[in-house]
Amino acid sequence: MSTPEPPAIGVLIVDDDPLVRAGLAMMLGGASDIRVVAQAGDGAQALALVDRHAPDVILMDIRMPMMDGLTATESLRARGRAPEVIVLTTFDADGHVLRALRAGAAGFLLKDTPPEEIVTAVRQVARGHPVLSPSVTRRLIARVADGDHDRRRSHATDRLALLNDREREVALAVGQARSNAEIAAVLYLGVPTVKTHVSAILAKLGLNNRVQIALLVHDAGLLDGHA
Repeated sequence: MSTPEPPAIGVLIVDDDPLVRAGLAMMLGGASDIRVVAQAGDGAQALALVDRHAPDVILMDIRMPMMDGLTATESLRARGRAPEVIVLTTFDADGHVLRALRAGAAGFLLKDTPPEEIVTAVRQVARGHPVLSPSVTRRLIARVADGDHDRRRSHATDRLALLNDREREVALAVGQARSNAEIAAVLYLGVPTVKTHVSAILAKLGLNNRVQIALLVHDAGLLDGHA
């Protein structure tokens, strides 16, 4: 008896440039496990199409008329059972991207990312794995005005104080971009226990994903010796 094929990953493409949308749809159309369910030209259209098609992943441009991708991402991620959002940008270190990540986006891709990497990113995000490296996170945070630094550090420190000692250790390891298996090895825990701790951290802090944990750890200064 054969195992049934898993359902295809539903993707919504949101960009105000029809050529970009067409190009992304063509890239994703070659993957048998991905299905483009709809396309939108701005954030307002995207919200309506999410209600209609319930995509698993959204490829979201930032700069669009009517409603930009940042506002749309914040609105979507505030909902229950929200789709994962990958931000599309022409900049590799843009402060706008940081705002999207703080809102709960699962990562970002440059628009000139090779097609096979875009397909891989969609698959990763659909499985709950963010597409953002710690080095990129640090570059993004460095773009935020210095005047905001103390406020962000104080806020992050207060949030992390809600965690117990073990959860704090796990959060730090997430900020170091360690996988669950790597965290388990370093902290002498089982992988299921690590997953439980990560879930508890997300619930306690009201976060959506590991990227937001990493951002909070960065903001608190826990990775630079100034915690």
